[in-house]
Amino acid sequence: MKILVKIIILIIIFSSSNLTKVFAQEKIKLGLLVPISGEFHDIGKSIIKSTLLAINKINNPSIEIIPKDTESNPDITYIKAKELRDEGVKIVIGPVFNKNLIKLEELSDMIFLSLTNKIIDNPKNIISTGINASSQLNTIVKFQKNNELKKTIFLIPNKNYKNEIKKAIQKSKINTFKIHYYDSDPTKLTKQIEKITKYRRRKQNVEDEIKRLEKSEDPNKEKKIKILEKKDTIGKIGFDSLIIADFDESLKSITTSLLYTDVSPKKIYFITLNQWFDESLMKETSYQPIYYPSINKENYDEFKNIYFDKFNQYPNQLSFLSYDLVGLVYYLILQNNWIVNEKIFSKKNKFKGKVGIFEINDKKINHVLNFYKIENRKIKKIF
Repeated sequence: MKILVKIIILIIIFSSSNLTKVFAQEKIKLGLLVPISGEFHDIGKSIIKSTLLAINKINNPSIEIIPKDTESNPDITYIKAKELRDEGVKIVIGPVFNKNLIKLEELSDMIFLSLTNKIIDNPKNIISTGINASSQLNTIVKFQKNNELKKTIFLIPNKNYKNEIKKAIQKSKINTFKIHYYDSDPTKLTKQIEKITKYRRRKQNVEDEIKRLEKSEDPNKEKKIKILEKKDTIGKIGFDSLIIADFDESLKSITTSLLYTDVSPKKIYFITLNQWFDESLMKETSYQPIYYPSINKENYDEFKNIYFDKFNQYPNQLSFLSYDLVGLVYYLILQNNWIVNEKIFSKKNKFKGKVGIFEINDKKINHVLNFYKIENRKIKKIF
């Protein structure tokens, strides 16, 4: 009789635990706050499609995506976030833009995986998942060490992300010889670069050396003078590498100014930040080789092809990131025994996604990135 009672108790316990597991796995609702209408609707729709690809890849009916249209408006974002909370959502991918985070701090029982790469002054319940400056500088530090770069200057534009870069420099402890802030206005830029690279002094060195030779009794002075006359500058630049924290046309303006001041990427390492494999950089051979940290290109190309085969169009860059975020959340929930709470982002953990490796700790996400070189119109992976 006692044995029978024990068996019955075990059956009850086993059934209860299984029922709990079934209910726990009944539905995991994952919110999605993206612009479906308005100016940036293409971004939002692309993100929705990529999350659907991720859900299909996971192939678990327990995960449900609930998209809401933010219209790229902070007030509407807040309203839609409240709707998600009312539907039982605790974790949200989005919003896309930093400006839409303003009111979300009030929803303290929710976690928002914002696609922004800005980490300063975000509300406590916002986890920035973009490729932030710290992740990029950590990768550049590795490149510096591998190439024994001792005198790196940092060129930072006076733009709205300046403070993000400054904080990342402190956090990464990157080896910087000097830091210069510059104005992106082309009318001012060249003069600033001239000053940074000591161009006028190096140019004067040529004239001074020619005059010295002319007065000298050097038997080869004519030959040496002809060689000098072909040079624009002589003398040490004072640094072995530079990091340009800029993008698009502003980046090209900087590199053009550097070339004008006789600073060549053939002699000095030109390093920049994540350019997402901008094809226009491959056309400008004059400032190649140029180096930068970025996500896994091979996986990115594969994702673009899969996306195109499915939707007959190419995705935007944020789609690639959002695809990984669905997998990341799913992985962390599994690690947490299907319990959905903020603790899944507090524990130290790693997740290998398509973008690269996500490092999760204390409600922060950093990326372990790859490093690339563009040279002779080709992209080469360094590490």
